[in-house]
Amino acid sequence: MKIPITKPFFGAEELRAIQEPLEAGWVVQGPFVQRFEKQFVDFTGARFAAAASSCTTALHLAVAALKLSPGDDVLVPAFTWVATANVVEYMGARPVFVDIDLDSFNIDPELAGAAVTAKTVGMIPVHLFGLCADMPRLSALAKKRSLWTIEDAACAFGTWSRGKHAGTFGEFGCFSFHPRKSITTGEGGMVTTMNPELHALVSSLRDHGASRTDRQRHESGGGFLLASYPYLGYNYRLTDIQGALGSVQMTRAQTLLDGRTRAAARYSERLAGFDWLALPAVPNGDVHGWQSYVCLFRPEPPSMSNVARLHAQRNAVMARMEAQGIATRQGTHAPTIQEFYATKYRIRPEDFPNAYLADRLSLSLPLYPQMTDAEIETVVTALGEAIGHR
Repeated sequence: MKIPITKPFFGAEELRAIQEPLEAGWVVQGPFVQRFEKQFVDFTGARFAAAASSCTTALHLAVAALKLSPGDDVLVPAFTWVATANVVEYMGARPVFVDIDLDSFNIDPELAGAAVTAKTVGMIPVHLFGLCADMPRLSALAKKRSLWTIEDAACAFGTWSRGKHAGTFGEFGCFSFHPRKSITTGEGGMVTTMNPELHALVSSLRDHGASRTDRQRHESGGGFLLASYPYLGYNYRLTDIQGALGSVQMTRAQTLLDGRTRAAARYSERLAGFDWLALPAVPNGDVHGWQSYVCLFRPEPPSMSNVARLHAQRNAVMARMEAQGIATRQGTHAPTIQEFYATKYRIRPEDFPNAYLADRLSLSLPLYPQMTDAEIETVVTALGEAIGHR
């Protein structure tokens, strides 16, 4: 039995949905994207949502709308997908990395506070793997130091904290619809906000900075004239084919999330005796979106002195799983040890030890909403056998 790291859920409804824009002849950003945005607003409680071509472009739109400039500093976690830091670099600004809490894999609020300087204009906390960052403490820090907040909610669809959905705490929330996410449009992203002016600006910036969309122009008088372009914008639009797919995915969103939650609970139950794995934990009052089920490989307390040895052991376990046809992954990576950032900012692994430990020792198990108990049992059994042979 081969078990992939993830498996998107598509049915006849999705197949039919993507045919409709083809039949209508309008395949660029249009009515299906608009429907998808409305459904996303209704689900998350955000006031506005603007679809984009990816979460990376969503983040880029957000920092551009907030006028991030050269000379500015932005706090980002040292353990996250590299795009979180990249969008800061795109604007000529500097990402200031902050170490994480190893229990949650999310940015450490205390260290974030210590990293703020006169050049700091904002922060991009990440809700990694579907667990909300500590937004009450981070929001308090942002208010105290007059910082804006963009939530990197790429993994956080269906993630709640203190009764609020991820992406509704800061100026912006940015989501991903990559195939590994809870709902997917193949590639795609969404920018949420409570601010009507920021929403209007992002909506324009994603469409070259236009004053009105192609759809609006074609449906109104004078459609033979092009829009005006008051902003320097980008082509970050989502197609209506993707919008139609996303719209159907939204109709089954809670079912997909429930399936992930059920599978994660089963993992936690069956792995409870695996004392060499630190399992994901959920704070009281929070709802984990379970984009991934990520553990920490720790047959002994990890440190910078033993991480190389533990890393080799973890990789051996993952290799044995792969040989059994079971996909595993590291959770994500530490951008601080990627060549571009390590070289440009002269960063050493020990500068952000928890991020480095997470990079070397995180272990993501297969997770998808239609996962069966038999598949989970196969993963757990293989995992137990793999550690016995490490």
